[in-house]
Amino acid sequence: MLQVSLGCSHNKCTYCAMYDDPAQKFRIKPLDEVCSDIDEAAGYAARGIVVRRVFLCDGDALILPTEHLLAVLAHLRERIPTVRRVGIYGDARSILRKDPADLARLRKLGLGIVYHGAESGDDEVLRRIVKGSTAAEAVKAAERLRDAGIRHSVMVMLGIGGAERSAAHARATAELLTAMDPPFVGALTTTVVPGTPLASQQAAGEFRLPDQWGLLTELRTIIADSRFTRCRFHANHASNYLPLSLNLPADRAVGLAQLDQVLRDRDLGALRPEHWRGL
Repeated sequence: MLQVSLGCSHNKCTYCAMYDDPAQKFRIKPLDEVCSDIDEAAGYAARGIVVRRVFLCDGDALILPTEHLLAVLAHLRERIPTVRRVGIYGDARSILRKDPADLARLRKLGLGIVYHGAESGDDEVLRRIVKGSTAAEAVKAAERLRDAGIRHSVMVMLGIGGAERSAAHARATAELLTAMDPPFVGALTTTVVPGTPLASQQAAGEFRLPDQWGLLTELRTIIADSRFTRCRFHANHASNYLPLSLNLPADRAVGLAQLDQVLRDRDLGALRPEHWRGL
C-alpha cells in the first residue's frame, strides 16, 4: 500500500464517512516523500521480501496529474523491479480526465488495474447519493480503460437505492454492468454509517434499506440480467448476507439456484449472522 494522496477529491457521496476527518482533506503527497517511501520498501525487498503488487492510495488517486503518477511508477520500476502490477482507485470522473494517450503511458509503466466504485446504474440513485457521475460516463470510462489495456474492477452497492428504488436500481445496475463488461465485479451491501447524510436521511424516514431478502433479490437480478464476456463476480464482502464467488457466465445457473433456494426458504440461519458482517 503506497500513499500517493490523502483523502478523496470528491468526498460528497452520501454513504461515505471515510474521509470526514479534517486531517484527511484531499491533498497530493509530495513526490519526494512518495519516492522516499518507495526507497524504504526497496530496502525490505533487497532483504528478500518479494513485492509483486502495489496499490496506490487514497480514495481516487487516479485524479492526480498524469506526470506525477508517471514519476511514481517510474521510481517504483527502478527501485523495486519485482513489481508486476500496480492498482489504483479511480472513479468515472478521474478516468475520463485522462485522455487515451495518458492512460496508455500509465499502463506502459505498470498501472495494471483500476478499481472503480460505480455503485449503481440508476441515474436517479446516482443523483441522490451525489456520486458525481452518470451511468453513461461509467460506460465511457470502461471503454477508455479497455482501449488502454488497463484492467477494470467495478464495485456496486446492494441496497443503495433504498427500498423505494430497489428493483429499478438492480435492473439498471445489471444493464450498466452489461454495457461496461468488466473482468471483475464486486457486489457489496450498503451499510448506513452514523454521521453520514445517508444516516440523516434514514433517521428522517427518507431512506429505508431493503431487508435481507430484498438485498438478495437485488443480487439475484444483477446476476440473472448481467451479460459478461468473462467476469469474476464476487459477492463475498464481509457486509454481504450470502457470500458468493462466481465465474460468469459459466456459474450463473449455480449462483441463481443457490439464491432461489435461500429466497424460497427464508431461513435466517442460512445467512451470515449480523455479528459476522464486519459492520
